[in-house]
Amino acid sequence: MHPFRAAVEARDIEAAIALLSDRVVFNSPIAFTPYEGRQAVGTVLRAVFEVFEDFHYVREIGADDAADHALVFRARIGERQLEGCDFVHRGDDGSIDEFTVMVRPLNGAMALAEAMKAKLAASR
Repeated sequence: MHPFRAAVEARDIEAAIALLSDRVVFNSPIAFTPYEGRQAVGTVLRAVFEVFEDFHYVREIGADDAADHALVFRARIGERQLEGCDFVHRGDDGSIDEFTVMVRPLNGAMALAEAMKAKLAASR
């Protein structure tokens, strides 16, 4: 099991953030511009932990020693169900240096965008 998945399934957001490189690049399914750096990505991940309901991984794709992994998940935001995938890339130092999330369907992505906008605005 990928360490990021293990941390998320244990609901240990700080352990998940600790796996990120200081220079991690996060490609959001709802924002055009990537988030850069552990602090910025940590803020997003903390918000996601609060926004997603019934979050669980259903599949992991990638060999244990591979640099790239795909972590397929399902979650809910209110009445909207969504499926998604966390694509994580481990750099030479072993930390996650690239993190891309994709979600579907469109109404689930829109619910995510609305919930994240409200959550991130409240945290400022």
